[in-house]
Amino acid sequence: MKTIKLPVQVEAELNKVSEVAGYLWQREWAERNAGNISMNLTSYFKKEEVQGIGTEVPFEFPKGAAGFVIYITGTGCYLRDLVDKLEEASCILYINEDATAYSIIWGGKRENFGPTCELISHASIHLFNSIHHPENLAVVHTHPLELICMSHHELFDNEEELNRQIWMMCPEVKVFVPKGIHCTPYALSSTAALAEVTMEAFKTRNVSLWEKHGATATAPDVMQAWDFLDVANKGAKMLMMCWAAGFKPAGLSNDQLTELEQFT
Repeated sequence: MKTIKLPVQVEAELNKVSEVAGYLWQREWAERNAGNISMNLTSYFKKEEVQGIGTEVPFEFPKGAAGFVIYITGTGCYLRDLVDKLEEASCILYINEDATAYSIIWGGKRENFGPTCELISHASIHLFNSIHHPENLAVVHTHPLELICMSHHELFDNEEELNRQIWMMCPEVKVFVPKGIHCTPYALSSTAALAEVTMEAFKTRNVSLWEKHGATATAPDVMQAWDFLDVANKGAKMLMMCWAAGFKPAGLSNDQLTELEQFT
């Protein structure tokens, strides 16, 4: 049976996945099987290395995703298991040249394993990135508590003001999430509609805040995607802390926020 040896660079990226998964669990952002992580690994493999491994599973992908090699977490799998059970809770899959099926070439060792039900969203985002932002190889979706709370607030209907109020909480939020948060309208999980609204979000923003659901970020690797989510949620958390304490924060002024743009 044909098998594959992972390149050293891929092993390094998977180590980052395990580290970030631990952070998500510690933050209580990954309850039960919530959240998913993926990475476009196509550039690390030659086509002849990935063809002919495993059994093809029919799946209708966007045609442009043909030939992609994608690391992705499993359906029903817990992100906390990525810390020490990476090969059981996730896999690397190869999308065939017709984009009509995938085969698992690494991992997926859990009984009845299958990739996340958000596979269509991840594949679509990776295709979008390959065209518009080829440096962005990682996608992280999780459930940041304070950001989700903000998606229930009336500020969610005013994206510019929501970003201004989160940015104004401290300079780092403006500097490290310079494009801000997209208020992404509700769409049903695991649907093409959710993929479409998320791709629209990434045209202008660093973070897609899925209404009443969670948040998603894309970046060159999972650690940088985590940083976007971590810093954005920190701004939301500080804002809500001020509200809970009964006062409106003074915040950085518009001029001070503009001044910070030189560091972004």
